[in-house]
Amino acid sequence: MEDKVTIAFDNRELLSEICGANDVNLRAIEGSLGGFITARGNEIHFESRDEVTLRRFKTMMDSLITAVKLGEQPSGDYIRALAEEFLPINTNGAPVNTQFQFTQSETTEEKGGALFRDSMIQIPHGIRHVYPRTKNQAFYIQGMRENEICFCIGPAGTGKTYLAIAHALQMVLSKKMRKLVLTRPVVEAGENLGFLPGDLAQKIDPYLKPLYDAMESLVPYEIIQRMEETRSIEIAPLAYMRGRSLNDCMVILDEAQNTTKEQMKMFLTRIGSGARAIITGDATQIDLPRKTDSGLLHAIEILRNIDGLFFTFLHTCDVARNPLIKKIIQAYNESKS
Repeated sequence: MEDKVTIAFDNRELLSEICGANDVNLRAIEGSLGGFITARGNEIHFESRDEVTLRRFKTMMDSLITAVKLGEQPSGDYIRALAEEFLPINTNGAPVNTQFQFTQSETTEEKGGALFRDSMIQIPHGIRHVYPRTKNQAFYIQGMRENEICFCIGPAGTGKTYLAIAHALQMVLSKKMRKLVLTRPVVEAGENLGFLPGDLAQKIDPYLKPLYDAMESLVPYEIIQRMEETRSIEIAPLAYMRGRSLNDCMVILDEAQNTTKEQMKMFLTRIGSGARAIITGDATQIDLPRKTDSGLLHAIEILRNIDGLFFTFLHTCDVARNPLIKKIIQAYNESKS
């Protein structure tokens, strides 16, 4: 005899968001958990012979309802990523970070649910709350919170820059940090654009546009303007960082795979008292003449076992930008094998 879980909603709009257009989200839940799910009236019914699956469904729905109430608009990919939060490893067998441990008394569902909820980023005056889409992204957020220097390495679309910006804005706008410093190496991806007109900020602006794109999707543009006026945001070309001491600020080094070994050492030794640094990069997109010169690869090799430095690695399974991106990355990876 099949067991059943019933969840009743007193808000039809919330129920509609959970179900999705033509119940597409319910079908995604079925596909991720197994069992049989239906919506009748103001209730969702889930049937399964497996007690563990029933518990996973309850915990997953609690997290999903919380996310929707806070502004998340779940898609099929979001549902599938959420389902993975309640597994001990990713369903495709990709490695999972193990820096954060749970007590033995916690169930797998409690581990995943707590990790998902505790990793939410709430930005003061922000447009939306930010949730991790995968377990590895949740570990990344926890790593940024608990370590002074955090490295995140992963392919395009895994959210490494977006989550770094979200965390940094939260810290600065909540007055926990004095300002946000943005930097990246000025290396062009296979094209030479020549000399750019304007002052320093205008010259570096094209290279930092991805960071501003992330900010504009998280907070109103007026907030960004105010931060610029009060110098709470600073654009700092990597070449101009030598000799500085960055205190009480969030520092983001993006596209770190294109730093040289000397630049990476110089940047890391700029981090002063009370400062926190986030270094992001994609080891598969190195634009230096010799890939072995990458300061990011060198840092992974020689710094990975130092206490206080946090390294997190995102994978194709963590791609959240667009479902097609995951397929594109997989195709390129397969073409090299």
